[in-house]
Amino acid sequence: MKKNREALVNKLEKDGYIKSPEVKKAMLKVPREEFITQENRDYAYLDQPLPIGEGQTISAPHMVALICEFLELKKGMKVLEIGTGFGYNAAVVAEIIGQEGHLYTTERIEGLFQLAVENLNRVGYKNITVLHIDGTKGLTDEAPFDRIYATASAPKVPEPLKDQLKIGGRLLTPIGPQGYFQELVCIHRKDQNKFNSHKLGGVAFVPMIGEHGWPED
Repeated sequence: MKKNREALVNKLEKDGYIKSPEVKKAMLKVPREEFITQENRDYAYLDQPLPIGEGQTISAPHMVALICEFLELKKGMKVLEIGTGFGYNAAVVAEIIGQEGHLYTTERIEGLFQLAVENLNRVGYKNITVLHIDGTKGLTDEAPFDRIYATASAPKVPEPLKDQLKIGGRLLTPIGPQGYFQELVCIHRKDQNKFNSHKLGGVAFVPMIGEHGWPED
């Protein structure tokens, strides 16, 4: 598995998805096979999303790399993730921000929440707190955050997430219709009331369900 991981990371670097040594080091360290279903372990180091149950997926490794690069993560940051899944993306971010940083991650589906906690504990992450809550509301008790990102798409940027972003911070989220390609949007908070946003390209994510996202069917 380790050789396959190294081969994938080297390819992602060659293809331009991985640009920084911090992201490369994190993706070399995190065992993706520990964050997927048993039947898909043989596909852990293919650059593709994989089903994890409940209609959800684990993102393709190149997308995880892009998210980390766009966020410009630093040691010691406080980060909020919306959509834990099985915990792989969280683990990569946690590696980059280090033990002096902390990642809070939210998962609305109880079964995935429980498995994410098991996966992250088994691999040994102490700087991640997993919460079974509606992530579209953010996490007021721990705000403000240096960085906020979502692994699911909303019809528009949830206002609570913008409100909980530090001045100078950045928020990354897919925006667009369910079941189709969306746009990855990065928002920079310039001051209390000013936000700059720019589009980073087309993506395809599962819908963000919640009070400030899509309604549950």
